Amino acid sequence: MPDWVPRVAQARALLFDFDGTLAPNLDLPDLRRRVVSLTLAHGVPEAVFSGRYIVEILDAGAAWLAPRDSARGSELHAHGHRLIRDFEIEAARRTEPFADARGLLAGLRDCGMALAVVTRNCRAAVQAAFPDIADYCDAVLARDDVAHLKPDVRHVRQALEVLGHAPHQAVMVGDGQLDMHMGRALGLYCVGVLTGSSDAGSLREAGADAVLARAGDLAAALV
Repeated sequence: MPDWVPRVAQARALLFDFDGTLAPNLDLPDLRRRVVSLTLAHGVPEAVFSGRYIVEILDAGAAWLAPRDSARGSELHAHGHRLIRDFEIEAARRTEPFADARGLLAGLRDCGMALAVVTRNCRAAVQAAFPDIADYCDAVLARDDVAHLKPDVRHVRQALEVLGHAPHQAVMVGDGQLDMHMGRALGLYCVGVLTGSSDAGSLREAGADAVLARAGDLAAALV
């Protein structure tokens, strides 16, 4: 029996990333290119936002513009967030959860585990891709539900508070290195999956305790 099976079976709560974990990834490189192009078009130097995540590019650009041209900064922030939201929703309408996602989540809940989704996506995009997600998860904390967006650990901490469980009782499941970094920082058991943006080596390096081919493989802990 793999080492991760008893650890997941004993968990009281599981926190899932969404894109790349329960459903296919959006085309994040394309979205990033569009956001970068918009930010540059507003006169923000690339050095201001280089190396940042997509939403944080807009935050950095708007903050840089604010003391120079507050109206232009506000315009960038509003336009950029509309661009991201529209892109996410349009992509989500063409997306469905992985074939084994519903069965996995139903099995975990039947075993008494509390489940949450912690995602940088907007809530409308999650609903478009997975309309009945509330039937399978106790909580969904999307970008517009939180004040602190992952990789800020407060996003995950808020999910734990909603579920009513401590970090040592929980498992973080995700395809990204930031999911592993966050889970490790808070003391969660971390499971990386290979259906998204990262390979096994980078997930291990980021703190994954176990790496699985897909989230559906967690069903082995239910036997």
